[in-house]
Amino acid sequence: MYLFNGDFIDRGLYGFEVILTLFAYKWLYPKSFYLTRGNHEHINVAKNYGFEKEVNTKYSEIMFEYFAETFETLPLANLINEKILVVHGGLSNRDITLDDIKNIYRFKGYVPANSLMEYLLWSDPRKKHGCDIGKRGGIGIGFGPDITENFLKRNNLDLLIRSHEAKKEGYEIEHNGKCITIFSAPNYCGIYKNKGAMINITSDLKLTFKTFDAVTYPKQHEY
Repeated sequence: MYLFNGDFIDRGLYGFEVILTLFAYKWLYPKSFYLTRGNHEHINVAKNYGFEKEVNTKYSEIMFEYFAETFETLPLANLINEKILVVHGGLSNRDITLDDIKNIYRFKGYVPANSLMEYLLWSDPRKKHGCDIGKRGGIGIGFGPDITENFLKRNNLDLLIRSHEAKKEGYEIEHNGKCITIFSAPNYCGIYKNKGAMINITSDLKLTFKTFDAVTYPKQHEY
């Protein structure tokens, strides 16, 4: 099985081709191919970071509207073997359960401020205990190792996997091994010179990491 953890667009010049390829594989192999929604899979973010212009240039305005509608159908979390939770951003500053996540109504057309949906899409781990306003201008929160530990214990989980941030080696293990950031876009936006990474998870939940460098690709228009 394959799981891709959000932000399929706005990660280079081929967002249109990437998202269409992912949707095609999901249609062909619905029980083997899974997608998690990222914070960029939202109409306003997609407009601000270039995906709307890319789609309108390559195809049409109506196609962008279809994408915006489809983004709302993407799940906000995936659960692996009842023990590993995968979200794009991070956790909440509240005592949430898996049922709280499952019961989110995501077909809103917007992400409510200070909501659980916002935190799942936008939050980031931090080294200190507790929570703060985060580093993204008040969107999402920064959550500490105690928040991760309490959430995992409350929900009988072993691990949180998230993405949302470029890492030099493509991944980072934090919060006493309980929170992993995985980022699969190498040389993010052509300037960061980071590696990309993926995780292989066996049926008994053993993890191995594979890192890779970016390939050279033809220049296109900036969007």
